[in-house]
Amino acid sequence: MRMTAGNYTSRSKAPSPHNQPSREFFKHSSAQRINTNAIIVEALRTEYPQLHLSIHPAYANDLLGFAAAGHAGISPIDNEKDRLTWRPYVPPATRLDGGRGIIASEVKFGKFLLDWHGKEYILYVVEGSDGTLFYGNQVLQYVLSPSVEATDQLLLEAGVWSNELHNEVWVFDGGYWQKSYELWEAVQKASWDDVILDKSMKDAIIADVDTFFDSRDTYEKLKVPWKRGIIYYGPPGNGKTISIKAMMSALYKRKDPIPTLYVKSLASWAGPEYSINEIFTLARRTAPCYLVFEDLDSLVTDEVRSYFLNAVDGIQKNDGILMVGSTNHLDRLDPGIAKRPSRFDRKYNFANPNQQERELYMKYWQGKLDDNKDIEFPDKLCPAVAKITNGFSFAYLQEAMVGSLLALAREKDGFAERLCLECMEAHEKAGSGSCDREGKRVFKGLYDWVWIVRRVDEEDPDLDNNVLWREIKKQVRILREELGKVEGQNKA
Repeated sequence: MRMTAGNYTSRSKAPSPHNQPSREFFKHSSAQRINTNAIIVEALRTEYPQLHLSIHPAYANDLLGFAAAGHAGISPIDNEKDRLTWRPYVPPATRLDGGRGIIASEVKFGKFLLDWHGKEYILYVVEGSDGTLFYGNQVLQYVLSPSVEATDQLLLEAGVWSNELHNEVWVFDGGYWQKSYELWEAVQKASWDDVILDKSMKDAIIADVDTFFDSRDTYEKLKVPWKRGIIYYGPPGNGKTISIKAMMSALYKRKDPIPTLYVKSLASWAGPEYSINEIFTLARRTAPCYLVFEDLDSLVTDEVRSYFLNAVDGIQKNDGILMVGSTNHLDRLDPGIAKRPSRFDRKYNFANPNQQERELYMKYWQGKLDDNKDIEFPDKLCPAVAKITNGFSFAYLQEAMVGSLLALAREKDGFAERLCLECMEAHEKAGSGSCDREGKRVFKGLYDWVWIVRRVDEEDPDLDNNVLWREIKKQVRILREELGKVEGQNKA
């Protein structure tokens, strides 16, 4: 017999009021509550004694989301007075695209008819605030059907879907895992073409990861645990994060995509040990996967080091998990993490770029601006900038370029004034010799750097006629002053 909403009526001997679960929920919610679940179960068994009842938390098996994704039909079958729904305004993720946000629907209590593969189910969605729960509210789903087997099949399919990623990245923060579409979207734009590194190092990083995920059979034949750990270290701003994002993007584009699990923090309501257990539980279940710990030295403190090391290299298997941890301070990592093989096996140093790499980075910018007819960016500008930016990270190089372009954009005629790089003022001797004015913004190494700039200008006198070059020199001078102050603070 095909069942419709009309078939789902009470068949108990004693007549019960219309939608008794709804009445009991509102009655119960208006007084002190101990166990909402018990109240709802009793009401459902009274109203539907002929149907099998199954209860499931929404966080593990999202039936409404499963239906909304088009895998099942669903419609409310209660009246408005029996329902409790919030309609919050959800602002857009970004205003840049002109979005205005949406009015969402958040079910606190509702009754639905769910149709899946020709079979119909009654579904109650109930949010309970139970005094026995130390973590607050939870949303439970009550599925009613005449067939236990049919219910189990539905719940299995919906459970698998709920625990899969759908254009999302698993992110651990605040003590629990959550799916992030925003991070997935940002990662899709990342590419190894945008990562300026020594070619041999870049190739080694890519090969290290690809070989791992392609070599499960080889690991098994050699009786070696199929797990690996990698550390990216070095001063900030040299490509550690963008390399992780480029790798994430490449792994998602494989024939058999490899998901990423991204750890932001170990802080949680149950302590960092609980977080570590949750992190590795999902990683083992999701494997093969790419498990990312950014700023590893700040995540793994002395208090949780032993627990973390046991999770990484303890009794439990971590087959199929490739961990990558990044740090700006390798010396702050415990030797048990940084120097012990079988935990983090390889380390890659993301040092400040040398002159050749700085020149490559400027060529990268030259390519980005190739279609901008307002900016003259000759080839000779790339080695010139590389010569005057010794000690700069890629982040500082980027800021020098961005600052220069914005400064030129502010000038309607595209003119960059010639300034004395010693005193940062315009005067007759600017760029022609030693400044006789008292420097107001002098820092250690200033005069040596000014001498290098003058040598570059003398090698090609025509270079100073390029407005972009003149502006880059000013921006590099400002950043060198800032860098000098930072280095002074670090030494102090």
